[in-house]
Amino acid sequence: MSVSEGIRMGLKEMPSNAAWVASRATARGRKRRFAGGDGDRVRIDAAPAAGDSVDVRMRRAREAGESAREAEDQAVQAALAAKEYAEHARQVSEQGRARLSNVENETTRQLGQRVAAARKAADEAVERERQAAEEEAEEQRQEVQAEVDEEVEEAQREAEEAQSHAEELVEDAARKLAEAKRLADEAAQAARAAAEQAHREAQQLAEEAEHQASEADARVEAAEVLGEDPAATGRHTARELKRESANGGLESYKKQDLVELASSIGIEGKAMTKAQLVDAIAKASGKR
Repeated sequence: MSVSEGIRMGLKEMPSNAAWVASRATARGRKRRFAGGDGDRVRIDAAPAAGDSVDVRMRRAREAGESAREAEDQAVQAALAAKEYAEHARQVSEQGRARLSNVENETTRQLGQRVAAARKAADEAVERERQAAEEEAEEQRQEVQAEVDEEVEEAQREAEEAQSHAEELVEDAARKLAEAKRLADEAAQAARAAAEQAHREAQQLAEEAEHQASEADARVEAAEVLGEDPAATGRHTARELKRESANGGLESYKKQDLVELASSIGIEGKAMTKAQLVDAIAKASGKR
């Protein structure tokens, strides 16, 4: 940038320098023409040395003029060369600016390309990561889904087994209930039949007891009539009772039958002996 700035400053100042060099060259040409036309009118600025002749001084003046002309020629040549260099520098500067512009454009283009490539690579990397993450998530979801399905299937199987077992238990309970109901119905039926039978037997026993009571009353009356011989009357009554007992009294029943008979008329006779049962049934029948 400093070199370019220096070149631009030189180009700006070059026209005035060139004008100065040109004016100097024009003045030198006029001086040469004036000196060639009339050598006696040549101006000598240097002060003559003491003792020098006019010829010496003229020779020195001519030598000085030649030296000055050579210096001016060199200056003109240098100015022309400087002008050429300045033009070259301007061209180089313009080329440099154009090159810099091209480089800037190219670098901008390359930067855009690299940024686009980087963005593309980043997008591709992001897409790859996204796909990988989605695949991993899908695998995990499938694994969890498989586990859940297995657990649900196991739970359903257990529920079905439990339901089947419960249904079997319900069926078994229903069968047992039906059997219990059947047995209860049979027992109730048997109990009703036994009660009816006991009731009939008790009624029959009551009728027999009543008949025996009537006969006993008749015997009492007969004993009163036979009051003169009480011992004979007692023996007759005992024989009659013994005869009645042998012909179908309570002693002829088995104990189990007496227990059922006693139960039918409201007597709890399981703990009684057979004699106690006979006595209790006879008393109850007498009261009735």
